[in-house]
Amino acid sequence: MKYLVTGGSGFIGSHLVEQLLKNRHSVINIDNFDDFYDYRIKIRNTLESVGKPFEFSFHNKEHDIQKLIFETSTKHYQIYNQDIRDKAGLEKIFSKHKIDAVIHLAALAGVRPSIEKPLEYEEVNVKGTMNLWELCNEFNIKKIICASSSSIYGNNSKIPFSESDNVDQPISPYAATKKCTEILGHVYHHLYGINMIHLRFFTVYGPRQRPDLAIHKFTKLMSENKEIPFYGDGSTSRDYTYIDDIIDGIQKSIQYLDKNEKVYEIINLGENEVITLEEMLAGIEENLEIKPRKKILPMQPGDVHKTNADITKAKTLIGYHPTTRFQNGIKKFVEWFLRNGS
Repeated sequence: MKYLVTGGSGFIGSHLVEQLLKNRHSVINIDNFDDFYDYRIKIRNTLESVGKPFEFSFHNKEHDIQKLIFETSTKHYQIYNQDIRDKAGLEKIFSKHKIDAVIHLAALAGVRPSIEKPLEYEEVNVKGTMNLWELCNEFNIKKIICASSSSIYGNNSKIPFSESDNVDQPISPYAATKKCTEILGHVYHHLYGINMIHLRFFTVYGPRQRPDLAIHKFTKLMSENKEIPFYGDGSTSRDYTYIDDIIDGIQKSIQYLDKNEKVYEIINLGENEVITLEEMLAGIEENLEIKPRKKILPMQPGDVHKTNADITKAKTLIGYHPTTRFQNGIKKFVEWFLRNGS
């Protein structure tokens, strides 16, 4: 099978590409190396995902990305420096390759940044996604997996969060864009028979996690004996989901699409284990063996108080069974952090 993966050099994408290649599939990776964080992190992710040793001399962004493209290109793997907002550029890639399925992970991520740049989030997450849907229809690609988010649930009072819950009250532009892509996905499924699964990821963590996300950010600040921004009283909680379980859920969703027709599904991928901010920090402290220095700050606009995934549908429909409890996952993350000096 030949998969087109958008955002394939990011945190989740690079792990997925790595697994697809191990399973002897071919991968077309589209990533625009956005300045949201250091492009060199994505270069490292990419090299790891294709099994190349990290022996890379950095010069400047444009030069380094071209060098990466040249060094990683094989019969079964090709990476393109491509923005999903550029439909003409995407069309050239679709024309060049016979694509069996699209796994769409690319997005502008993050609740707080979306409040500062809502129009940019709409351009990438909604318009960019529609460009992909249009090209899938034009090139008769009938299988799509799309990354959605637990942020769609907002401050849902019903716990745990179920796919059947009303999600008409998002509290951030990021969440709203993810809801839009789910709705638009159904339109393309209904009109053009495109089989589609939207996966609502719940707070993914693990090796290669983005540096702006709390677990990575806190670990780095603590390792440097710096204060950590601690929002609220520590009682906010998340359903942290280890990266290996997320990749397993994506792969099982692909298998479901391969075996079934007339598919449009929304599925939660979580751990079904709720960890408070205070407990998360204690887990880092235990494994890093460094006491945190907290800078207490008020809750931020757009932040939800609690997330908790009902994964009944994922278990029954695609056979998803997460195996990494938070105590083990945070240990693995800190070990990776210390090895890589990230």
